[in-house]
Amino acid sequence: MLERLRVVEFSTWVAGPSAAMIMADWGAQVIKVESPTGDPVRGLFAARADWDVNPVFELENRGKRGIVLDIGKAAGREALLRVLDGADIFITNLRPGALKRARLDYASIKERLPRLIYASVTGYGLEGDAVDLPAFDIAAFWTRSGLAGATIPEGVDPFPSRPGMGDSVCALATASASLAAVVERSFTGKGRLVETSLIRTGAYAIGWDLAIQLRYGEHIRAMPRDNTQSPVANYFRDREGQWISISVRAPSDWPAIAAAAGRPDLVDDPRYATPNDRILNARELLAELDAAFAAMSFEEMAGRLTAHDIIWAPLQTLAEVVDDPVAHAAGCFVDIEGADGEMFLAPASPARFPGAADAPARGAPGLGAHTREILAEASYAPADIDALLASGAAVQAEAG
Repeated sequence: MLERLRVVEFSTWVAGPSAAMIMADWGAQVIKVESPTGDPVRGLFAARADWDVNPVFELENRGKRGIVLDIGKAAGREALLRVLDGADIFITNLRPGALKRARLDYASIKERLPRLIYASVTGYGLEGDAVDLPAFDIAAFWTRSGLAGATIPEGVDPFPSRPGMGDSVCALATASASLAAVVERSFTGKGRLVETSLIRTGAYAIGWDLAIQLRYGEHIRAMPRDNTQSPVANYFRDREGQWISISVRAPSDWPAIAAAAGRPDLVDDPRYATPNDRILNARELLAELDAAFAAMSFEEMAGRLTAHDIIWAPLQTLAEVVDDPVAHAAGCFVDIEGADGEMFLAPASPARFPGAADAPARGAPGLGAHTREILAEASYAPADIDALLASGAAVQAEAG
């Protein structure tokens, strides 16, 4: 899909690398630029002597080639600019202040590279007092955006988001915004600055609640199971204790849910006649439905819900997701080739294009694995490449 697109990514951790990985999966030519110390994610799980693959680094950096440049050296900075000469998109999540000091911010390079789309990924955006605050997704996306505050029920101790979850949402925003800028450039011939931030994607992710807060100054916080807006839109256990979620599209779903539970008589019970009645008598209604569903096997419960066209899903562990034929049919996993040549499954990027390739062409690069190759593509002569390597402005991985 994107085979003619050239992307240079100078990022660490997750949001920036993940955005570039998505485009690599879709066929873009992606170059990952690292400092001589490398992306810190390379060091995750270093203590696991029994793991020969870092699945997180492989996930975020598959399909790329890698170059090591020391932008603290003038020759290293110039080499990056020469690599960018042939690029369509530059993705970076280095802090804006550091980029400005290195004269690699958008204002410093846009005249030299007028067609370049410069995607800046930050914690808190490019304006205001928080521009250079350090941020992970647990801070900016989950906590400061209000997402955690709306999700964690009152009285429950705060808990963190899972690692990289908010970064992945921000990566989607970055990839889509960058490609929108590519479309704009096809009409104008000019590149532009593209800005995404963890806090803004977090605010969008909790958009329903935030929209109500903005309009009416209130919102409904996540509540315990027996104190919700719609007690029938809930989790229920089957006979084996498997939780299954049931969703409600409209009040008219209530008769179908009662019928699926084998309790159509509940529809005529005056305690449950209206949505408000069902809220006022939530505990009694939940007790009725809990008893009805707890008498069923998973297969029976799933079959009844499906027959009545109810939205439902099992509450699954990750181990169960790996074995779920529905997840496999939806294309949730792709094969990746590790550095040792062994194939293993990894999460797929979040879209596919039937009839076109949407899987990684290669695994994640070793640190500096393609430095010579990429510098040659940037029109460096062999002797000049040798000089860059000798000065430490660039680093090539050792063979083997």
